Amino acid sequence: MRTDDLDFFLPPELIAQMPSAQRSASRLLHYHRTTRTLAHRIFSDFPALLRHGDVLVFNDARVLPARFTLRKRTGGRVEGLFINELAPGRWRALLRDAGNAGSFFFADDPAISVTVRASIGEGEFELEIGSDESASVLLQRLGRMPLPPYIKREKDHDPRDEQDRADYQTVYARSAGSVAAPTAGLHFTQQILAELDARGIQRVNVTLHVGLGTFKPVTADRLEAHNMHTERYEIDAIAAAALNRAESEERRIIAVGTTSARVLESYPAQPWEPATGETSILIYPPYRWKRVDRLLTNFHLPRSTLVALVAALVGIDEQRRIYQSAIENRYRFFSYGDAMFVE
Repeated sequence: MRTDDLDFFLPPELIAQMPSAQRSASRLLHYHRTTRTLAHRIFSDFPALLRHGDVLVFNDARVLPARFTLRKRTGGRVEGLFINELAPGRWRALLRDAGNAGSFFFADDPAISVTVRASIGEGEFELEIGSDESASVLLQRLGRMPLPPYIKREKDHDPRDEQDRADYQTVYARSAGSVAAPTAGLHFTQQILAELDARGIQRVNVTLHVGLGTFKPVTADRLEAHNMHTERYEIDAIAAAALNRAESEERRIIAVGTTSARVLESYPAQPWEPATGETSILIYPPYRWKRVDRLLTNFHLPRSTLVALVAALVGIDEQRRIYQSAIENRYRFFSYGDAMFVE
């Protein structure tokens, strides 16, 4: 598949810089694959579009405040993005504008030193952190939410930082370790979840820790040549049992977000069993879906693997038509934007 088949023009003002004032007040584009019809709704309508017995699969990954700022001994500024903790005091991180410097300190706590132990390549480094605090504790104190680069914030600090800590996290987030939010889940509120329960719609949690590759653009001319990132996932015993029952009873399985969809489509075994693994699945036309019947998702970047995943579900021509309708109707795009339900 040619990558430029996934390109489209998006007016810059449609890139959402803040979420809706109320999560469930975001807009919802509802698309029927069988009739190819579009309906324009609000997200609070979503539970009424489902059937008793439907299974919604959520990604319960919790986002770390993974962005941080370092200073060189000469005073220069270095942007950092935490990836994971290799051992106590040893981080794997992405550094921008590090140059040849081998030692830094945290801009917001100069007493904590940061030393480069090894260069991993492509801007990634192994760092030694001069603190007894764990990565999660230190980042809670010094980090900022890892908003994508198309959401504009002031360097180092922004008046919206604390609000982003709440906004860029699903209300059901549980398993810490992600460096990007499963954004389709940002529209849910506790009230919406309670309404789903009251309607007999089953909720199942899986975990996929969204990694550094979520920010990686597709640069290859053909999508199949793209080096897809690897991400860790987990399906626990409760989720496996629920999915087995749903499939045996031929109930609809609806992925909340592309991350949940990738977990479900990555699991090859029958029946479902508890599993921890890694996935680098790249879904694009003419992919044949094995597990997912329906998808709730946001509107994604041009030329991205996420647009390709949507096209694999509805077809490339319909993906273009749906997105054009969203643009004409002034939907808000990307992480803090509006949602689409494909059934």
